[in-house]
Amino acid sequence: MLGRFRFGRLLGALALVGLASAVMPARAADTTPLVIYSIASLTGFGAFLGKAQQDTLQRLEVSVNKNGGIKGRPIHIELYDDQTNPQVAVQLVDQVLAKNGPAILVGPGLTAPCLAVMPLVQGKLVQYCASPGIHPAKDSYSFSSSVSTTDLVKAFVRYFRGKGMTRIAVLFPTDATGQDADKNLAEVLALPENKDIKLVAHEYMNNADLSVAAQISKIKAANPQALIAWTIGTPTGSVLHGINDAGLDIPVALSNANMTFPAMKQWATFLPKELLFPGAPFLAGVTGSAQQRVAIQQFFDVTKGQGVQPDFQTGLIWDPAVLMITALRSLGTDASATQIRDYIDKIHDFAGIAGVYDFRDGSHRGLSQKDVIVMRWDAGKNNWIAVSKLGGAPETP
Repeated sequence: MLGRFRFGRLLGALALVGLASAVMPARAADTTPLVIYSIASLTGFGAFLGKAQQDTLQRLEVSVNKNGGIKGRPIHIELYDDQTNPQVAVQLVDQVLAKNGPAILVGPGLTAPCLAVMPLVQGKLVQYCASPGIHPAKDSYSFSSSVSTTDLVKAFVRYFRGKGMTRIAVLFPTDATGQDADKNLAEVLALPENKDIKLVAHEYMNNADLSVAAQISKIKAANPQALIAWTIGTPTGSVLHGINDAGLDIPVALSNANMTFPAMKQWATFLPKELLFPGAPFLAGVTGSAQQRVAIQQFFDVTKGQGVQPDFQTGLIWDPAVLMITALRSLGTDASATQIRDYIDKIHDFAGIAGVYDFRDGSHRGLSQKDVIVMRWDAGKNNWIAVSKLGGAPETP
C-alpha cells in the first residue's frame, strides 16, 4: 500500500490542478456538488490570514472541478467565519458535525481556535489546522500545517548562532500562540548546541495592547543582538511601531503567519532594516525534486496564473487541502474519519509546495526543520529572499 504514495508511480493521482483527471463518471454519476467545510478567521485580528485561506481555497475549488472533481463530483468549499474567537469556532464545528458532508474539516487557521475544536472532532472528523502552533498526539484526528513552532524556532536560533548572534531577546503575546512559542523556545534553548545562546530579555504583551513601548525599552536596555517577536496580525504592527519609535536597530524575527504582501505594505514605513521570517521552499524557489517542481508549478498556475502574487499565507492551506482531496479521491467521499486519518498517516514522499511530507513518524504534520528556510524581507524587490539553507544554516557569503 505504501508504494502508492511514491510519486514515480502515482504522480497523476496527486495532480489536482494543471493535469487532466483520469476519473471517468459512472453510469449514473452523482453531479451534486460535494460540500467540503472549512473554518477561517475572516474577521477579528486574524482576518488577513483568513482572507488568504479563503482566496486559496476558492481557486483550488475551481481547479479541482476543472479536472474531474472527486469521483466525478464537483466540489464546493463552504467557509465559516470564526471571528478569531475560539468559542465561535466550537459553535461552527457543532454545525459542521450536523451536516451531511465528508468527514473532513479544513481549518481553523489560528492556534487558539484549533485547540478549542480538537476534542470535538476526535473520531468524527479529520481536522487539518492551518496553524503550526498545535502539536497533535499520534492517535489524534487533527493534523497541523506547516513546520511546527518548535522547528521554526530551532531554525531561527540555528541561523542566529551561525551568524555569531548569541544574545537574544523575545517578545511573546500571552495568548495560546505566545504560550506555544514560549514553551518551544525553552526546549530549543535547552539543546546542547545552543548552550552559548543567552536570553537577555523575555517580555510579554496582550494582543489588545496599543503600545509596547515599555517592553521594547526593556529589550533595548538588555543590548540584544536579535529579537524574536512571535505575534500575529494587528499586534505585530504595534510591535514594529514600538521597535521603530525606540530606534532599536537589530534583526527582528517574526512568525511566518505575517508573511503576507498586504501586511508588508501596511507596515512599510516602519519596518526594521533586517526583518526575518521562517519561509518555505515554494517562496524561496527551492525545488528539491521533479515531483516538487510539479507541485509548485501547479500551485503557481492557479495563483500567478490568475494575477495573484503568492505569499506564505496564500500557500499555507494549499498542501493540507490537496492532501484531504487526495484522500477522498482514493477512499471515496463516504470514507470515515478513521479511514481518512489512517490513510494520511501512511503517506510519505509526498512532494508539496511546503516540503516533502512523511507522516509515518506520527507527528500529524509530515514536515520538520529540514523544510524551513530563513528569509529576509527585501523592500526594494518587494519580496522575501532566502538567507539560509534548508534547516536554517546561514548561506555562505
